[in-house]
Amino acid sequence: MTAKDIQKELEALSTPEKKEFLPRFFKTGKGQYGEGDKFIGVVVPDTRKVAKSHKDISHAEIIKLLHSEYHECRLCALLILVERFKKAKESERKEIYEFYLSSTRWINNWDLVDLSAKDIVGEYLVDKDRAILYKLAKSELLWDQRIAILATFAFIRRGDLDDIFALSQKLLRHRHDLMHKAVGWMLREAGKKDKNKLCGFLDRHRGEMPRTMLRYSLEKFSAEERAHYMRR
Repeated sequence: MTAKDIQKELEALSTPEKKEFLPRFFKTGKGQYGEGDKFIGVVVPDTRKVAKSHKDISHAEIIKLLHSEYHECRLCALLILVERFKKAKESERKEIYEFYLSSTRWINNWDLVDLSAKDIVGEYLVDKDRAILYKLAKSELLWDQRIAILATFAFIRRGDLDDIFALSQKLLRHRHDLMHKAVGWMLREAGKKDKNKLCGFLDRHRGEMPRTMLRYSLEKFSAEERAHYMRR
């Protein structure tokens, strides 16, 4: 099985409606965050099925998929890596993790990050030093920054919240809406584990938080609580 064979399978699952819709949804116009990206027109569940069917392809073919001009091919490569990581021994996990972080220029849209970062970067770092996340958060590449935040989801699910609050504080003044949404989302998830910690963070920082970030973080609060925090 080759990358070209997998692309053909994806093309067979394409629909005209999705091929027209997805470039608009992922902001591929001039000056937008996904400028120039190309889409075959396949939904994520179908791409995931193709990935699971071919998770044993060679590393060389995964690289070809990840370097594809087509968004769904890159997503398929990442989903294959996620599947492999789940069953891998520690040495292979390290290889996947290192390959992932060396390839972030091709993990270049929010869905590609969201469907892979927590399951590879986050899971690998659960019991390790996390300094790399703070380095990624300082990167000039938007997707590196989003990887840093989404990776914390693996920690949050275990009730380990220190990094999401620390990284969120560092990214409070970020200019991009995609980071406002990502940080707010992870803060919301942290609040599910420890509402008091989230409230403490919001009490200290709500005045400087972008409105979108603040609103996302409050989604599980009551109407009265949301109104209180949104008043600043």
